[in-house]
Parts: sequence; C-alpha cells; structure tokens
Amino acid sequence: MSIFEELESEVRSYSRGWPVVFDRAQGSRLYREDGKPYLDFFAGAGALNYGHNNPHLKKALIDYLQRDGVTHSLDMYTVAKRDFLETFRDKILGPRDLDYKIVFPGPGGANAVEAALKLARKVTGKESVINFTNAFHGMTLGALSVTGNSMKRGAAGIPLVHATPMPYDKYFDGAMPDFMYFEKLLEDSGSGLNEPAAVIVEGVQGEGGINAARLEWLKGLDDLCKRHNILLILDDVQMGCGRTGPFFSFEDAGITPDIVCLSKSIGGYGLPMALTLIKPELDVWEPGEHNGTFRGISPAFVTATEAIRVYWSDDELEKSTKAKGERIASSFKDLVESYPEANLTAKGRGLARGVEFENGELAGAVCKEAFDRGLLMETSGPDSEVMKLLPPLTLTDDELGEGLEIIGDSVAAVLTK
Repeated sequence: MSIFEELESEVRSYSRGWPVVFDRAQGSRLYREDGKPYLDFFAGAGALNYGHNNPHLKKALIDYLQRDGVTHSLDMYTVAKRDFLETFRDKILGPRDLDYKIVFPGPGGANAVEAALKLARKVTGKESVINFTNAFHGMTLGALSVTGNSMKRGAAGIPLVHATPMPYDKYFDGAMPDFMYFEKLLEDSGSGLNEPAAVIVEGVQGEGGINAARLEWLKGLDDLCKRHNILLILDDVQMGCGRTGPFFSFEDAGITPDIVCLSKSIGGYGLPMALTLIKPELDVWEPGEHNGTFRGISPAFVTATEAIRVYWSDDELEKSTKAKGERIASSFKDLVESYPEANLTAKGRGLARGVEFENGELAGAVCKEAFDRGLLMETSGPDSEVMKLLPPLTLTDDELGEGLEIIGDSVAAVLTK
C-alpha cells in the first residue's frame, strides 16, 4: 500500500479507517485483493442504493457501451438522455403528481446544491439563505456556506457569508415550539435577519448524525416558507432514491419543495450524476448561465433509467426498505436497553440508521471492531459520535441479520472492556 501513502494527498479519509486494498465488489459485499469479503453497510456513502455491480444495471451499461453509444455529450440531445427523461417523468414524477423541470448541473451533489442556491437568488433577487444546525450540503464554497460542520467550513479559507443557521428539528429537545425563533426573527423588523431567498434542508441529516426530522416538522417548515414567500430547497442527495423508503425523503410529509437536489444513487451504478429539480415557474435561466463539462454522462443516464425501470415500477422496494429499517430499529432498541449506562440513542428512518454514543472515540472504536469482523460502516455527527448505517437497499434478509450480529458483537466488545 506504500504507493497510496507516497502519492495520494493527506486529505484521504475512508482509507485510513479501512486500510486494505479492495479489488472486487458485488451486491452487498466488497472483496479485498486477497479475496477476503466485507459486508458493506457504507454503500459509497449512499451512492450504491442498488448494490455493487447490480446485474440489471451492468447489462444495460455493457450493452450501451458495446454498441458505441455516446459517452460524453454536455447538454446535447441524446437517446440516452431522452430515455432517462421519459422514464423519470413516467415512473417518478407522474405517479407522485410532481411538476418539475430538470437541471443537469454537473456530476456531484455539491453541483446540484450550487445550482439550487444560484437559481433561488436569481429568482428572488435576494442573497440570504437559511440553513440548519448540523447540516451538510457539500464541499464547494456555496454548499459549505450552508453546512454546519466547523471543520469542513474552516477548510474554505475565506468567510462563508449570506447564510444564517436555524435550529434543526429536536435541536432543543422539545424545549421550544417548532420555528419559534426563526419566525420571530422573520416578523421582527429589528431582528437584523436579512430577508431570505430560500431555506435549504435535509429530510434526514446523514453527515450531521442521522438526525431524522419529524414529518410534522417538515410540514411546518413548508408552511412557514409559503407564508413568508421563501423558496424551499430540499437536499435529497444522500436520502433520496429510496433511502428512507419512498423515492423522495419528503413524500411521507406530504410537501412539494420548490427545488429538490438529487445525486449519489440517482445514477444507479455509482456513476456520477446529479439533478436539480425546479418548479417550472422558477426556470428563468439564460442559455448557458449554469453549465458544466460533465453534465451529460450518458452511461449514468443508461444505468439511472434501468434502475428506475427495475426498482420503481412498483412499490416493492419501498416496502422492503421500510421493513428492513424497522428490523434495524428493533435491533438498535435492544442495544440501547442492553447498555443503559452507556446512554446510547437509536436514530434514523428507513435504511438510514445510526446509534449515537457519548463520544466519537466510542463510535469509532465500534466501527473499527466491525471492520475487523468484516463489516464496513462509518461514523457521522459533529464529533463523529454516531455509528452510521447506509446499507444497499437490495441487501438480503440474511445479510442484514449477519450485519446486525456483527454490530451487536462490536458494541459489546467496546462497551464491556
């Protein structure tokens, strides 16, 4: 492994927690170069909802490449893009009665967020954006300005301005009514709060610690935005594409955000792709006003289209995800009750789950124990205090049981030392 340490930047992170060389992957497993398997409850940080090298998507991709389908097209018209747009309209937007135009902003989640922020400011003529405590929206400057983590913000090297944080759901543990502070500032002409163009929010904060907003909180936020003429941006980069059960994390709340950001698993196969969905009346872009070289990666259109056809033509995946999520919730409830002195907290929704420990050292130790037992999972939260699970949605019941057993053994090994 010396070549990695010799040439790769010190900024590398995941490889430090999993110091092995991987060579092969299939389904819910990654394989070390010597063949040792690891059960993957990380799934590319949520980019592999359908597992590694999903056979349905792989076949569609190989067929497309073998016929010399267009690979790179910027925003030109292609058959691959047409197939994706028609499938996304017919299988995702139409059945949910959603009317959005689609912006292809570039290949990553931060690109989708940057496009959303830029458009909100253009539409409203206002500069300020409201974000939330413990939010994570990406590593580019605009996305960092609405991100909460101080370490990530500090790396920007310049002041991050034009954004004001507000308390996320349960930030005060129910000690204050929802949005009391936010609405007071909006209505008080002496508050000093700049009139916001938009609010940006995650339905479930992944990097922030698996903080799942209550559905009534999301509804309340949507209502507040409507009453104050503020655009609502829903960042579904990590929690969309079925991670919480429904395709979008906001569906169960019964709201329709003005702008939605998607990336990670929208490409289906781990290929880079991002979308910014915007209500038609917000589509005020001038041609070329927002662009990028890699906003037309046709292989990602192909695998995204196939993923939607295979997994979103009915509600079987949604039901399965919710059922598996409840199985994890039950297992984590047992963990919490087994170690009352540890003050553990089970968190999450769907197949975005976590256990919060008293500090990051304990959560990190559990993840290391799990790695030594053949399971990959990461930590999250402002102090890395949450053991975070994002397994593929397509994992089997047996694989889920195997993973939960490893997690139970790993927690026991750390907490009973």
